[in-house]
Amino acid sequence: MKLNERSLAFYATCDSPADNAGFLYKRGERHTAYHRRWFVLKGNMLFYFEERDSREPVGVIVLEGCNVELCDSAESFAFAIRFGGSKSRTYVLAAESQAAMESWVKSLSRASFDYMRLVVRELEKQLREMSRGLAGGCGGSQEPPGTWKLKPSGPEQPRERLPALPAVPPKENGCAVWNNALGADRPPGSSGCGGHGEEGDPRPPPLPPRRRVWDGAGVAVAESPSSFCRLHEQYSREVARLRQDWQQRRRGPQP
Repeated sequence: MKLNERSLAFYATCDSPADNAGFLYKRGERHTAYHRRWFVLKGNMLFYFEERDSREPVGVIVLEGCNVELCDSAESFAFAIRFGGSKSRTYVLAAESQAAMESWVKSLSRASFDYMRLVVRELEKQLREMSRGLAGGCGGSQEPPGTWKLKPSGPEQPRERLPALPAVPPKENGCAVWNNALGADRPPGSSGCGGHGEEGDPRPPPLPPRRRVWDGAGVAVAESPSSFCRLHEQYSREVARLRQDWQQRRRGPQP
């Protein structure tokens, strides 16, 4: 595989985000000594530099067709990148801590396109299963999953209409005046007192019939407010006279 050195150097040092970066100890191919290098992982390419501020990478490892595994080495926290084939090189690296080693092994294992291809296939499989499940739950509907909505399993019930609250009756002289239309359907003989009716009955008691007076021609006419006032004065004078007579009888005859 041929690689353009300038393109690789630009890609390694550009401002694109890296999947992982940090210092690792790399064992030499001919000499088994470890050298501290700055590693940068971008996509499926692992670049390593002599120093962190180096302008060009020393080398690159293309992470395709390889396995990342732990290995026994003189250095602690060591792991290896192994490629298939008898003549392929094995890269032995060592981290500075257990957490750094686990982070690098995880990120390097997920860097290849083969791994991404497996992830995409698994996600597509799950999406097909979810689509079939949604289609079966909707009675064979072919609507896309984005437009599917949950429907009630039973028949749709009409909304129950709430009973209207009784209107507040008007008041006259501080007392409630009920409308005859509200109590028109009360059964005959029912009590008109609020405390003696059926429990929970919101209907008002019926009104007594309007008192009528007879005019000189023998025609019944409704009692007007002025006639009510005259009757009230007449009865009040009668009650006052009776009360005075009762008091006199109680005191006894005067000597």
